[in-house]
Amino acid sequence: MEVKEVIITNKNGLHTRPGNVFVNLAKTFNSKVEVENGNGKKVKGTSLLKLLSLGIKEGATVKVYTDGIDETEALEQLTQYLIKMED
Repeated sequence: MEVKEVIITNKNGLHTRPGNVFVNLAKTFNSKVEVENGNGKKVKGTSLLKLLSLGIKEGATVKVYTDGIDETEALEQLTQYLIKMED
């Protein structure tokens, strides 16, 4: 299992459009993907509704967890997306 912390810089946070891109990207990997908000709530990274339930706003710190055969690649691509995501 790998984990990486990311600070959300998108002014609108992680809302539907970028959340959907994240979920679709997460589904391309064989590894299990989870996202945790600053309050310690952890959800599946492949569920848009669960991801949105975290209420991730600009400036929030989130942790992305990956576990599986392609966990390193998954973690790198998913965290890079969160860092660079746009509306």
